[in-house]
This record gives sequence, structure tokens and C-alpha cells, in this order.
Amino acid sequence: MTSADRNHSNLLSGAALTVFRLNGQLLSVAEGLARPVGLTAARWQVLGAVTDEPLTVSAIARRFGISRQSVQRMADLLVDQGMAEYRPNPAHSRAKLLALTEQGVAAMRRIRPDHARVADALVDELGEEETERALESLRLLSQALDRIGES
Repeated sequence: MTSADRNHSNLLSGAALTVFRLNGQLLSVAEGLARPVGLTAARWQVLGAVTDEPLTVSAIARRFGISRQSVQRMADLLVDQGMAEYRPNPAHSRAKLLALTEQGVAAMRRIRPDHARVADALVDELGEEETERALESLRLLSQALDRIGES
């Protein structure tokens, strides 16, 4: 292995370990924001995916890069909880659309002020320009991994 290969391996390992830590930190924050309204971070993630428009379970899974089965479990729990409902899908008779109920909309509204407080604190800590740069770097990394995975 050349020194360049070792450096590349170290860069990938460093990125992976940093993203794993960041994922844990974000999940911890999300759990704290979601808990007061009777949600988990995973359920909030699925509700958030259908805030603007109803989507199929498969579409939600693709958006987050997670398994359809795990989204299906969360969706079923949200339906049982009264936060979401399945609606007919005009494009596909068997793949129902998941949509927020009024209870789900109310839960999302209740999370919003605390979410905004955390967002403001993060931007205050990093500065807006650095926060935007970090977001762009994460997007670039994700897109590169998508391309690598396709080949």
C-alpha cells in the first residue's frame, strides 16, 4: 500500500467516524425534540418526510437511504398512534400514500419552536457561512457515495 493509498484510507475512515458521531449527536438532539410530543426520532423523521406531500413508504425509504421495511414499521406505528394515515395512491393501487393527520400536523407544529431554538444555537456557534459550508460538504460527500455505489 502506498502512502497515497494510506492517506485515502485515513480520509475515508476519518469521514466515516465523524459522520457516525454526528449521526449519534443528531439522533440524540432529535430524540429530545420529539419525545415531548410522543414521538421518537425515527417516527419524527418519517412524519417530516410527508409534511409537504403524501409519499409511499418506498419513496420515503429512498429519500433517507434506509430500508423499506424499517420505514413500513415506523409508518404503521404512526398510523396506530393517529399521527398519520394511509391514503389511496392514484399512481399505484397497492402502494398507499402516507399522509399526516391533524394530530400529526399538530405534533410537527409543537416541535417547531424547539427545533428553531436548536437551529439558532447551532448557527450562532458556527456562523451562518460555516454552517452552509458544512451542509454543502455533507451533500457533496453523499452525492459522491451515491455515484460510487452506482458504478
